[in-house]
Amino acid sequence: MQIATYQLDGRRFVGLVSDDREQVTPFELPGNAATEGALAIIKLLADGGPLPATAGPAVALASVQLLAPIPVPRRNVWCVGRNYHAHAKELQTSVFKDNDANPDAWPIVFTKVPECVVGPFDKVMLPGAAISGQIDYEAELAVVIGKGGKNIARADAMGHVFGYTVVNDVTARDVQMRHQQWDMGKSFDTFCPMGPWIVTADQLDGTRTRVRCWVNGELRQDGPTENLIFDIPTLIETISRGITLYPGDVIATGTPAGVGLGMKPPRFLAAGDVVRVEIDGIGAIENQFV
Repeated sequence: MQIATYQLDGRRFVGLVSDDREQVTPFELPGNAATEGALAIIKLLADGGPLPATAGPAVALASVQLLAPIPVPRRNVWCVGRNYHAHAKELQTSVFKDNDANPDAWPIVFTKVPECVVGPFDKVMLPGAAISGQIDYEAELAVVIGKGGKNIARADAMGHVFGYTVVNDVTARDVQMRHQQWDMGKSFDTFCPMGPWIVTADQLDGTRTRVRCWVNGELRQDGPTENLIFDIPTLIETISRGITLYPGDVIATGTPAGVGLGMKPPRFLAAGDVVRVEIDGIGAIENQFV
């Protein structure tokens, strides 16, 4: 399935996207459950309920405003730093040179506040040079948890995955460095474009797909998820150690090489730039920075 959250005629809906991605049909949800977006579906299924029936006619996707599939996650988005071999290598001469990735070490885990999530085609707001002049992009595959749990074993981890979506982990690099812990530089308003929908795990193998990113039409990032240093089961096992994961939790799995910080000289984003992130089997998000 492909589950989208969208707005039409001033109302929010959660719907089933057609296989050809031309139409979407709304689910029949109780009360104001649609305000939670796809999280309403995930919670219903996690509680053992059936998939809600679709209600009403299908409408053209081109006629609706796609929102982030989970417009406000139930808590912070989990994120993983430097999780592709080539990306770790490109930062070896940067300010992160003292934190070289080691496949035998623990993954770097940080979070982004839920309020920074925006839709797949929304504008991303630059904070102004007085706050940060080093805004960067990070194209990422995000895992959406469907079955909660604590101390999840690696062997069982994929059974906890509901599906996958696309995330741009936008980052203020100077703020990230200044505070050492990364949350503030990652959590500015609008710094987590997400979408265009969630593709369920029975339709996509997130361990074998491809993440790409273009800036103003120039291909900057292109990496297969087979190149993850810490694979998806390892990430779920690690993050759930002593911490309960809940249905609807989102884990951004890291970005391939090609970020602006890794270029010589670095190339950060400016007003008017357009960043497109596409993942095979899911689709694309595209955001203008203003």
